[in-house]
Amino acid sequence: MKKKTTDKDSPGKLYLPHNRIDPFVAQGSTEAGATHYWRWGDDNLFPNALALMARRSTTHRRIINDKADYVSGKGFSFNEGDPALARFIGSANGTGETLRQVFNKLAFDKALFGNAFLEIVTTPERSFLSFYHQDASKCRIAKESDHVLLHHDWQHYTPSDAKRLPLYPRFEQASDGTLRSMFHYKDYEPTFEHYGLPPYIAGMNVSAIAYKTDKWNISRLDNSFQLSGIMVLDGNVDNEQDAYEIIRAAEKRFAGQPGQVMFMVKNAEEADNSKFVPISSSNEGDWKSLHDQAVTDIVVAHSWFRSLSGLDYLSGFDSERILHEYEIALNTLILGEQQELLEPIRIVIGQVLGCDTSSMQIVNRPPARSKPLYMKVWEARKADGLDYDPDDPTQNLYVAQITKYAMRNID
Repeated sequence: MKKKTTDKDSPGKLYLPHNRIDPFVAQGSTEAGATHYWRWGDDNLFPNALALMARRSTTHRRIINDKADYVSGKGFSFNEGDPALARFIGSANGTGETLRQVFNKLAFDKALFGNAFLEIVTTPERSFLSFYHQDASKCRIAKESDHVLLHHDWQHYTPSDAKRLPLYPRFEQASDGTLRSMFHYKDYEPTFEHYGLPPYIAGMNVSAIAYKTDKWNISRLDNSFQLSGIMVLDGNVDNEQDAYEIIRAAEKRFAGQPGQVMFMVKNAEEADNSKFVPISSSNEGDWKSLHDQAVTDIVVAHSWFRSLSGLDYLSGFDSERILHEYEIALNTLILGEQQELLEPIRIVIGQVLGCDTSSMQIVNRPPARSKPLYMKVWEARKADGLDYDPDDPTQNLYVAQITKYAMRNID
């Protein structure tokens, strides 16, 4: 049976797959869109693609979350004798967010987009200071490269709906009388002048592979791991319409059952010559290897470590390895990111509030240690649930935990 071809079925244009542009390739911001801003990617929606991929790939998302948490630390240590600094760290803006919460959002955007935006709000008299995190996907650099444009939907950009803020250190007065500025954090990348690129950019394709292999497993689960195939039905039909009626009746009766079945009707002289032709595949091992390799490549692209994102090793869980990898990550990535994000914040707080921010540091704690290496005797007894006396001179001596990790760090 042949299906009659009509003009309605004939395609007007032919689009070849190899002519399509890779959606994950972001070209340099060499062209300004609508003469108002510099495009972020070819279609100006590259941040949306990055955010979508982070919501689809489990390993990729876990690493971004962990990076943000490790970079933002457990909070801030500072000179408690400065009440103005203490108040600001406890409440960094009018919505009641702490400085650590704002800092964590900046670290998340930096890990996801390679860019982050911090809005600074004060008054001409410098009577108060507020920090607001701005979603990097809503921000674009103005064509003059001296302002940031904020818009809620860059697919339907209208200049009248955009908010315009000067780049730090310039401030401009808003309609409410406040002075506002925007600080732009970005990772350096050659040929990218106006925007940075995330460090994992080379791992975008393997992130897509991990997502697709997960989706394939979901499809197998939905089909209850039953074989798909072709069901050939015997039926003496006089015309094509009768054959379609038989197929529709079979699909209505069997649709939704495990497996994916395509029905066909053929004329045959012999009675009851119906048969099911399974479509089997023996590449399950290849898919698993592909997924495992993609996960490994994602970790490498992020310059990260498996144990810090809950990924196991063949040798199993090892707290010593976690501590060792944390120390490497701390000295090669975490401290550098903290310094980059914190330095402008320190400067602005010092200039506006007049606080001495030299004592302001991020508290970093390793993930696999219940007690610090060095602590007083009474602190150790308290942690172990024993009787302790903070006023006892003998219990105010310091003790050290001697572990294999500690021994490696003793000269």
